[in-house]
Amino acid sequence: MRSPGKILVTGGAGFVGSSLAVSLAESHPGSHVIALDNLYRRGSELNLDRLSEAGVEFVRGDVREPGDLARFDDIDALIECSAEPSVMSGVDGDTSYIYETNLTGAYNCLELARRSGCQFIFLSTSRVYPMRGLREAELIEGETRFELAPDQSAPGWTPSGVAEDMPLDGARTFYGTTKLSAEFLTAEFSSHFGVPAVINRCGVVAGPWQMGKVDQGVFTHWMLAHEYGKPLSYIGYGGTGKQVRDLLHVDDLVELIEIQLAEPEHWAGGTFNVGGGREVSLSLREATGICARLSGHELDIGSIPEDREGDVPLYLSDCSRLYAHTDWRPKRDAECVLADIHSWLETDRERFGKVLG
Repeated sequence: MRSPGKILVTGGAGFVGSSLAVSLAESHPGSHVIALDNLYRRGSELNLDRLSEAGVEFVRGDVREPGDLARFDDIDALIECSAEPSVMSGVDGDTSYIYETNLTGAYNCLELARRSGCQFIFLSTSRVYPMRGLREAELIEGETRFELAPDQSAPGWTPSGVAEDMPLDGARTFYGTTKLSAEFLTAEFSSHFGVPAVINRCGVVAGPWQMGKVDQGVFTHWMLAHEYGKPLSYIGYGGTGKQVRDLLHVDDLVELIEIQLAEPEHWAGGTFNVGGGREVSLSLREATGICARLSGHELDIGSIPEDREGDVPLYLSDCSRLYAHTDWRPKRDAECVLADIHSWLETDRERFGKVLG
């Protein structure tokens, strides 16, 4: 087991990146933790004070610019969290930012990892799986959610959810395509240059300090809408709110990455689904009930029956490969995730409301 001396977290003022940087600085007081971020996303500036208070060095820079990374050649670990994470990004015809950030940025980070000989931990996404495959599951419609049928015949589906062997042929989203392309680059750098790299295909990650929007961070967005009285609608699949996603508390993800940092060779070359699975999952309708109870605000949820481009009725992570590789398991259930988001909002309701409202 090791404690890295110098850790660079790209996207370090974002939701996952800042949570990682703060935790690493607290758990590795002898390490030098650096958060690099271009502050492109609205609300990321709110994380600067907490980074500073934790002893994290913040550097304003952009993974799209090799020169912004050149000063970090002596790092021991690079955690690549920078991304344009919206599933709707690029659909308006402007694909430049998502391409340059998610693919060129990942390439620049991999080049830095190769030069420095450091460990590379890549935060990828379940959106790398193609839309056609994600829509082929056999489903049962229950009272509050869609459920997986006990027998699944479509490739890549198991009774637990989506496994890593789902065929990758076909279209997905620009977000998923750029992240999958970055995964392929990571595998090449690992094979040809010996970069000890691990790929984490994350489902929905949620928790405090997430600036949730309708197209990214849906459960945080749901709680924000209840807390601040913003309109919500169930969109697609009949407009009943029965779409299901598994979710993972950001602190559970941080704990997994801590384990990966400690044993780089054990994780090198691996690609793993990382999510809550059926045990930690919610439909939108179920999330509405929890958010209403926690916030004390019941909303009149609209209904739009027509399906939305890029949406799927159900996503659950089959984490069997991950669980065979480690003793790590999610500790926090879905209600805990939403309760922690609500508690965070209550700490500074007015300031967060100005940015998130």
